[in-house]
Amino acid sequence: MKLSIIDYGAGNIQSLIFAFRRLGIEPVVTDNPEIITQSDRVIFPGVGEAGSAMHKIREHNLENVIPSLKQPVLGICLGMQLMCAHSKEGDTSGLGIFDTDVLKFDTGLKVPQIGWNTIEGLQSPLFKGIKEGSYMYLVHSYYVPENTFAIAKTTYGVSYASALHKNNFYGTQFHPEKSGDAGALILENFLKID
Repeated sequence: MKLSIIDYGAGNIQSLIFAFRRLGIEPVVTDNPEIITQSDRVIFPGVGEAGSAMHKIREHNLENVIPSLKQPVLGICLGMQLMCAHSKEGDTSGLGIFDTDVLKFDTGLKVPQIGWNTIEGLQSPLFKGIKEGSYMYLVHSYYVPENTFAIAKTTYGVSYASALHKNNFYGTQFHPEKSGDAGALILENFLKID
């Protein structure tokens, strides 16, 4: 299986490489549209600030490539947020794959949310074998509100979508590559999705 991790200068890629190696997959880290398009699976990671990350995506000429992909694509953390229509962070237009906005936490709780939290309402092959209330690792100040694309939710002052799905596109706000055995199973399930 050919697995590409999109490298546009705004991803925490090393932990993803290790996670897939543990699953017996040697990922290709690339910003080459041809390699990405021809991969069996694509990971779209992201850390940092939405505006500068979108700027890097445009610099790498990937803003049209990513939404046009036909194979299973998994956006992680900021990667998932950039797949949405708009982010309040830096008033940033996203890739528009998910027709929903990204909002800033305004709950009086500590921001960013850093650490372990539960995922509930699991409804996707991505979560095969994952128990309701499993703990995942999160680091974020912005969130996607619950919407029709939500396949998991998490509560941090407000209940929000911690995973999304539309057609061949999936997203997780949490970091499966840093979420122990349950996270590893989610990555394994992603590799098996048709």
